[in-house]
Amino acid sequence: MLLDYETLRVIWWALIGILLIGFALTDGFDMGVAALLPAVARNDGQRRQVINTVGPVWEGNQVWLILGGGAIFAAWPALYAVTFSGFYLAMILVLSAFILRPVAFKFRSKRPDAAWRARWDAVLCYAGVLPPLIFGVALGNVLQGVPFHFDTDLRPFYTGSFFGLLNPFALLCGLVALSMLVMHGATYLQLKADGEPMERARRYGVAAAVAVIVLFAAGGIWIANMDGYQLLTTMDPHGPSNPLRKEMTLTAGYWLQNFRDMPLLWLAPAAGLLGALLAAVGLATRRGAWSFIGSKLSVTGIIATVGVTMFPVILPSSTHPAHSLMVWDSSSSHTTLWIMLICTAIFLPIVLFYTAWVYKVLWGRVSESDVTKDMY
Repeated sequence: MLLDYETLRVIWWALIGILLIGFALTDGFDMGVAALLPAVARNDGQRRQVINTVGPVWEGNQVWLILGGGAIFAAWPALYAVTFSGFYLAMILVLSAFILRPVAFKFRSKRPDAAWRARWDAVLCYAGVLPPLIFGVALGNVLQGVPFHFDTDLRPFYTGSFFGLLNPFALLCGLVALSMLVMHGATYLQLKADGEPMERARRYGVAAAVAVIVLFAAGGIWIANMDGYQLLTTMDPHGPSNPLRKEMTLTAGYWLQNFRDMPLLWLAPAAGLLGALLAAVGLATRRGAWSFIGSKLSVTGIIATVGVTMFPVILPSSTHPAHSLMVWDSSSSHTTLWIMLICTAIFLPIVLFYTAWVYKVLWGRVSESDVTKDMY
């Protein structure tokens, strides 16, 4: 095979990050628009206008979530097993949002009754607010360490509770994620809507972008003083996947060690902050393209910051640090990663081409008068 085990592991670590960023950039503005729905639309015509800005594309955007979840299951099975079982209740809440959202899109306009439509609008808002909030809370807990360990047969055991996830730092991360996607949704509405919904989206988007800057900076200061996970033993990156063959310890401020070793990595958090600033300026000055580009840059920078901060750790254990999952000891086999990479090289360009074609076909603003002619 052309690529060795170490290279494949790094490639799949990067691909998971790319898929998660792709999900946040595409399905992220869907959720942001849904979260803003009650705030930017004041009557049924405006609410239908806002819904129609994402109505034709939200299903396709979910491809990134499916790809990301499938890739974690196949490439990092131990990570999948611990997170999906440990965060079980949180995942159920997220799934409830993803299950109810398509129902709301399809059923909202089936009846003219105002109360019927108001209830489905509330469901759409719930589906826009809850997933980013929970994803952010989960990420905050990952940065602090998740209470799990393995027995000698490598069976994972999660010892935490749902309410234990709701700690101050995790809630801060949840607010970062929520404000980030609200900003992203507002910049999308500035491009796709017009009239009063677009004007209100601009105002809420500026507030969300400022919140992103303040909350993300606060999270960075918090992490700088937080215990990071330091590897004490030398690992063989070509070795077998067994998370019990190393020693780790907690060291204050160690999460910033990668930035000290490679100062170029500071570009990631800088993109998160400067992108949000560009989005705020673009929204305030009615430069839709610049605000959307800035929002995309901010989302990419924030997610990339988490990845490069933790590398090569992918899931730290707060109860048994030596049981933490790393890039070098929790992947699938070399053959599995290689076959998956070939499949990805074939199908990912197809997904990118199809997505670009769909957005080209559907390009243009959606006005309130459009929805009266083409009811969705």
